[in-house]
Order: sequence, then structure tokens, then C-alpha cells
Amino acid sequence: MHKSCNLQILSIFMLLCGVARSQLTADFYSTSCPNLLTIVRREVKNALRNEMRMAASILRLHFHDCFVNGCDGSVLLDGSDGEKFAAPNLNSARGFEVIDAIKSAVESACPDVVSCADILTIAARDSVLLSGGPSWNVLLGRRDGLVSNQTGANLSLPSPFESLDAIIAKFVAVGLNTTDVVALSGTSKIPTKVGFDQT
Repeated sequence: MHKSCNLQILSIFMLLCGVARSQLTADFYSTSCPNLLTIVRREVKNALRNEMRMAASILRLHFHDCFVNGCDGSVLLDGSDGEKFAAPNLNSARGFEVIDAIKSAVESACPDVVSCADILTIAARDSVLLSGGPSWNVLLGRRDGLVSNQTGANLSLPSPFESLDAIIAKFVAVGLNTTDVVALSGTSKIPTKVGFDQT
């Protein structure tokens, strides 16, 4: 991955994840779930060993979650009227089973402690890192959304069937720019060798 793209992806997620930033901390689970980051990293590595493309899928899943109502995990909620089934996510959003496996592993170690929103955020960071991109400190303490907004997803998420101008307008509406469009659209193109030696 090109260095300028790495920095651009990092800055995009810092912006997207900045909701309620003052309430979030890097050590939010340091006493309640001290092995959280190790568990998530292990599960992401397992998923990427099975299918390298999953790195881009998890990043996309996180991006689509954050784009609608902020990074609240609402894209993970089931229900025919949920974000999962919004037009831009149909036959596009994937990796739900990976996040479910991570959540199960985390629940085994720390029952009823860690939000799905934080798990998805950490998994997205680890997916970038393990596919050769940068790392960054993930601020934690998000609360899971209880409502999944299919209408909001249909209106807000960029669709592959829209014109470039319409897609750019949707990015601009959430504070991003054309460089961000290229960086996030290009995340489906990842290296074929995973950097599993990274911690």
C-alpha cells in the first residue's frame, strides 16, 4: 500500500471515529478486558489467513457503519429493515461472520463488557495493519446503537451505481474529500501477502 494512501486512510478513520472523542480513551478496557486487543488481533489474523480479501471487507464494513449514524455498530444489527440490507450494502457488505467470531471470542474472555462498535473499530484498524498499512491508537468506549437505519443508509452511503459527482457529494457531506473517495474506494485492492509478523 502506498505511503500517502496509508496516511490518508489513517486520517479518514480518525475523522470518522471522532464522534464523542472526548469520552473515548485508548485504555477504556484496560481493567475490564485487558486482553481485548490481543483477542481481536488473533481473530483478524485467522480471518485473513482464510481469505486475504477479508481485510478490505472489514474496513468497508466499518466505513459503512460510521458513514450512517457514526461508529455505533448499527450495521451489524439483524432485521430486514436494517442497514445490512440497504441498497449500497446488498451483495457488497461482508465480513459479518468474522465480527461475530471476534465478538464470541471476546465474550468468552470478558462477558458483557465490550461493545460491538469497538470490536468493529479495532478489527478495521487491525485489518489495515495486517495488510501492510499503518497502525494507530484506537480510542474506545463506544456504545452500541440499538437502531439500524436502513433509510439513512440508503440515502447516505455511496452506491456503485451512482455518478462520481454524487459519490463525492456524499463524502463531502460527512467532512471528507475526493482524496478520501479514492483512498476508501481503493481499499478493495490489498496486497496478496499478509504482514502477520506485525504486532
